[in-house]
Amino acid sequence: MKEEEVILVDQDNNQIGTMPKMEAHEKAVLHRAFSVFVMNDKGETMLQQRASHKYHSPQLWTNTCCSHQRVGESNIQAGKRRLQEEMGFVTELKELFSFIYKAPFDNGLTEHELDHVMMGNYTGNPQINPDEVADWKWMKPEDVKKDITNNPDTYTAWFKIIFEKFYDHIGQNATEDESKG
Repeated sequence: MKEEEVILVDQDNNQIGTMPKMEAHEKAVLHRAFSVFVMNDKGETMLQQRASHKYHSPQLWTNTCCSHQRVGESNIQAGKRRLQEEMGFVTELKELFSFIYKAPFDNGLTEHELDHVMMGNYTGNPQINPDEVADWKWMKPEDVKKDITNNPDTYTAWFKIIFEKFYDHIGQNATEDESKG
């Protein structure tokens, strides 16, 4: 089976090529990625714990799902595909924002991604894929923020970066929604 390829991009998200996923992480080359946050009607965020055999960040808690777009796939299509593959359900997604980050790991790999952050709503229980996910839970965003402060080593590097931006985004939008009402 051919190794999954990632889409290489410049700082403005223009595609400049493709590269096998592991090579891109070994060389710390900027590539397109996405992160999905699913929330329920109680305002809780669904977190997943990565499977123990993942090549980096095993057993760490992170957002609902994340991965890399495939050539010709929109951000939303990619998010829905990976949500189904990892968590066993699909929901409508909305893209919130994108940003670039770089996170080196102890094993010599580096995530250097232009990450597209998306959000969806779901109230059921996922049917997790044990090849991808060890566990899952719902948490209120303010509780996640406190837990990241108290237990930073239990979360993925990218989640800590993304969550701060996501937390600010949902806080700002809640304030804007209240001022409109």
